[in-house]
Amino acid sequence: MKKVILIIMVTVSFIGLNAQNERKEIRKGNKEYNDSAFSKAELHFRKALEKNPNSDNANFNLGNSLYKQNQFEPAISKYETLAAHETDKNKLATYYYNLGNTYFKSNKLDKCIEAYKQSLRLNSSDIDTKHNLLLAKQMQQQQQQQQQQDQDKNDKDKNDQDKNKDQKKQDQKQDQEQKQQDKQDKEKNKQDQNISKEDAERLLEAMEQDEKDVMKKVQDQKALVKKIPVEKEW
Repeated sequence: MKKVILIIMVTVSFIGLNAQNERKEIRKGNKEYNDSAFSKAELHFRKALEKNPNSDNANFNLGNSLYKQNQFEPAISKYETLAAHETDKNKLATYYYNLGNTYFKSNKLDKCIEAYKQSLRLNSSDIDTKHNLLLAKQMQQQQQQQQQQDQDKNDKDKNDQDKNKDQKKQDQKQDQEQKQQDKQDKEKNKQDQNISKEDAERLLEAMEQDEKDVMKKVQDQKALVKKIPVEKEW
């Protein structure tokens, strides 16, 4: 019976010692955090969690120190884990508020807005949450407008590219048709120039015959002039 009592006493003493060390590390971490030494604060909070992995204070402060170091994904994981089992409305509202801030920094505005809304459902009078929610909505609207403008520009650029492609095809078609026409004209001219030998001889004979006919007419006219009697002079 004495051994059992001894074991219980040792166990209680060990738990008490761990709790003291946990609180000690949290105090050290808080001091470093307030001095903006966030990486050192992180180490102390992790040491506190080694003593008590279920410490809400250590987990929450660790999430905050991660957030300050722009380690947003692990910070989100900490806040989500805390929110999953928290029943106190005020603490839960704080977790969602910090979640909203972290989502905002991660440019996850949909989740950011939802986290702020959830925080306000639990604490509707929090001015900071209201302000951040309004800011997140405004930024979301700006992003949506920018995305729409980018989409419109992309659509216009695509239409212009399609028009240019169509025009280029049309120009190519016209060029091809012109080349084909030029080729045909060239071949026709070549055919016109390449008269056969027989055609050339016939053409030459015709030209000679025409020349003989002209000469004959000239001779006939001269003969006719000689035959006309000349009147005598008085």
